[in-house]
Amino acid sequence: MVVDELWARAGAARAVEAAEAWLAPVRLGGDDGWLVKPLTFMNRSGVAVERVLAEQGGTPADLVVVVDDVALPLDTLRIRERGSHGGHNGLRSLIDTLGTDEFTRVRLGVAESETDDEMAEFVLSPFPPESVLVVQEMVGRAADAVETVCAEGAALAMNRFNGPRKA
Repeated sequence: MVVDELWARAGAARAVEAAEAWLAPVRLGGDDGWLVKPLTFMNRSGVAVERVLAEQGGTPADLVVVVDDVALPLDTLRIRERGSHGGHNGLRSLIDTLGTDEFTRVRLGVAESETDDEMAEFVLSPFPPESVLVVQEMVGRAADAVETVCAEGAALAMNRFNGPRKA
């Protein structure tokens, strides 16, 4: 959802499928880059990202990775420049495949309450109607955060966006 929002904001007219990912060239924060959506399963997303970096050029340090996170409450953003996967299988795949945790990540909290549901079912289910507006606002803030990381750096973005939405 965040990549779609950034794509719309950038007015990207075309996307291509390559390297097991959907790619759209954009200009973010004054620099040319790519919006990338891996087409692999989440726990294999590192494979697609590694191929994109190899084909398009770049290093893990150039990445801004956006993921949902059931370990964070709904409507919370957490930006970090590096760190462990924290139990997130997509981040684990990236770290294992790229051989480093030195990339910026923007985590979006999606946990609404304790759930007994299967985790896969929970994260693949649509948000309940009462959460849709909160999610839309969080996606907009996350897109703002990515733009800030690209234009002004992760440290400023962390100070501005980490935590729940400010009233």
